[in-house]
Amino acid sequence: MYSRKIFQYSVLLLLSATFLSCSKSGGASSSTEAAAGHTWYVATTGSDANAGTLSAPVKTIQYALGLTAPGDTVMVRGGTYSEKVKISRPGISGKYITLKAFAGETPVIDGTGLIVNGTEGLITVNAVKFIIVQGLTTCNFKAVSQSGDPKGILVEGGSDYIQIRNNTVYNINYEHTPLDGGCNAILIKGNTSDPVTNITVDGNTIHDCKTGYGENLTVNGYVDGFTISNNTVYNGQNIGIDAAGGYAANGTPAFNYARHGVISGNTLYNIESSRGPLGGHGAIGIYIDGARNITVERNRVYAADRGIGAVSETTNFPTDSAIVRNNFVYNCWCAGIYMGGYLNYTTGGTTNCSIVNNTLYNNDQVAGAFGEIEGEISIREQCTNNVVENNLVYGGASDLLVHKYTSTGSRNTIYHNLYYVAGTPQWIWGSTNGTLITDFGAWQTASGGDANSMNGVDPLLVSLSVPDLHIQAASPARNAGIVIPAGVNGSVDIDGNPRIVNNKINIGAQQ
Repeated sequence: MYSRKIFQYSVLLLLSATFLSCSKSGGASSSTEAAAGHTWYVATTGSDANAGTLSAPVKTIQYALGLTAPGDTVMVRGGTYSEKVKISRPGISGKYITLKAFAGETPVIDGTGLIVNGTEGLITVNAVKFIIVQGLTTCNFKAVSQSGDPKGILVEGGSDYIQIRNNTVYNINYEHTPLDGGCNAILIKGNTSDPVTNITVDGNTIHDCKTGYGENLTVNGYVDGFTISNNTVYNGQNIGIDAAGGYAANGTPAFNYARHGVISGNTLYNIESSRGPLGGHGAIGIYIDGARNITVERNRVYAADRGIGAVSETTNFPTDSAIVRNNFVYNCWCAGIYMGGYLNYTTGGTTNCSIVNNTLYNNDQVAGAFGEIEGEISIREQCTNNVVENNLVYGGASDLLVHKYTSTGSRNTIYHNLYYVAGTPQWIWGSTNGTLITDFGAWQTASGGDANSMNGVDPLLVSLSVPDLHIQAASPARNAGIVIPAGVNGSVDIDGNPRIVNNKINIGAQQ
């Protein structure tokens, strides 16, 4: 086991170093990037015959964008704008073109009554570089026929250095029947041989979208280098945040998956299939589906159908080299964190991934698709060379702590976790609805893992009624974890505090 663990971490660290050396950050200060240029003003009371000054604004956002040069800003006053906006003029390095709300005001781009022509956004960023979209609201864009594929904000066509900051998106809906497609609140789509790179989606609020089989915030296809951070997604159906591969975003298989991304500091809740026509409990808070080299860290996911998935729905596109660390996941209907391929569906699976230092509480409240208890941690088909360590798992009274569904996959390490349940602890190894294992020693024998893990010791969470998943000062989880390379467990905990103190690490998301 020791030599295998060293190999696994060496692979993960090599991949992390490759990401740091070849990806480019899109997160620099927008005030620096939008260096001095001309400001064009837009107001609902203006006229496109005006000069575009503060005292003589133009009327439409699209007209103002047509006036811009690198370094310029289009400043939009409060009010409702009934138009589709396309950003097709690029900025240059150091001189971003910025589309933003006037300070203290709320401009709303409202799609009510607008026809959705194929795939299009209320705001579309296509084949341009160095763009900032900030502080706007997009809403009420709805597909009423099968040809419509609406987006609140769409980035595509090999666009680079794009920042989507502090916007609000709601009521982007896929409403017609029969339900055979979906839409997105925000979609970053790599649909050419030129990758979409250096993408920042930060501080946005997405709510009350009925996306059908689509997702709320999606990165799909040839997107190489992105940060999805500090967003709030709620009252949505299907999937909250998705990094995807293997679908129809890009026709070239080598380009057809998202890679080298960070999903960090987001809050997601009420992500449930029952909020739309899908029904059931198939929705997911944060989803890595056929993408590679993705880090999911310091997020809070609760009251969703499932919490976080490192899964593949498509054959030949495994979820590979992902790290899920330092997250709070609680009060979800089904699995808290799950891995692998869907049973009897594809052979993609999950490879070379790490599920470390997460805190899970009171998930797994209803039966899954096969009438089974999914488990706080669910390990499905074709899981190979993955690590599950330093997780704090606090189950409900009839909860499965870990459920390994089938005998497929190999070389998975489960180690140094803390398990606690108010009732009788339960595990399943190697079957969908097999015999429950209720003895920890028998579980260790069946799984061949969980050496140095703790079972039956109350982790002393701060509050179960709120809940607050931080640990009290006397928690047995303190300093009880195994120190693993920083490239895997991260440099900070869920609160932004140092992850390792005096060469010791806690079990769970909080240091």
